[in-house]
Formats: sequence, structure tokens, C-alpha cells
Amino acid sequence: MFSQEPIEWPDKIEVLIDQLESEAGERDLTREERAVVDVYETVPILQSEDCLHDFWQSGIDHQRTINSFELIDATVLVDAMNASRWCGARSEDRNDYTETETEHLATIEEEVPGGIDELADLLLEFIEEELG
Repeated sequence: MFSQEPIEWPDKIEVLIDQLESEAGERDLTREERAVVDVYETVPILQSEDCLHDFWQSGIDHQRTINSFELIDATVLVDAMNASRWCGARSEDRNDYTETETEHLATIEEEVPGGIDELADLLLEFIEEELG
């Protein structure tokens, strides 16, 4: 369990997110556009104190979100999400984990801050290549 400084997104990403969120009410987003929004919206969950536990307890479409991270090539986070899949079948209270589960999840979560640090660059590259 940890907390990380909130990611500071470049203006290009913030502007695109605002545009996509406003257009989402008028049309279906493309898979690439949806991936950008999924990644952007999921980062605050991954930066929360309970990180991957919160991700699996949230009401988001987990597989679509993992696919979105995979699409932008955020492999460190994809690996962490896949390795923590078992959290989705656990109690809503992280304090109910066994000591072994807690240690295992903490080990997986050690990779998350580094993966988040790469996200802005990965997302900018993806936007340039796919949404250009």
C-alpha cells in the first residue's frame, strides 16, 4: 500500500481528453481513442493508497482497461494488473487479505510507480502514431 504523487499530464493529453470526453456523448469513440481515455481515467485508481486492490474492486471494465494499457504498450502496468487478477475475487476490504496475499500484492505493486512514470511518454507516442 502506497501513495504516489499524481501524474502531471502534458497539455496535449489534457486537451485531447477534454475533446474526447465531449465527443463521447455525440459518437462512439474509436478503439484507439477509448484506450487513451481508459488509461487517463484509470491512473488515479492506480495511484490510490490501495492501488491494484482498488483497480480490481472498481466498477470499470477491467479487461477493456487492461487491453487499453496493452494497446499503448504500457507492459509494466499490464503485467502488474494481470498478476493481481486474483484481487477481483477477494473481499472489498484489503485488510481481509492473508499475510501471504498482502506480501504478494505489495511485491506486484512495487512495479506500478515505475510503470506510471512511463505513461505520459507512452501515451504521447501512441497519440502521435495512432491519432496523429
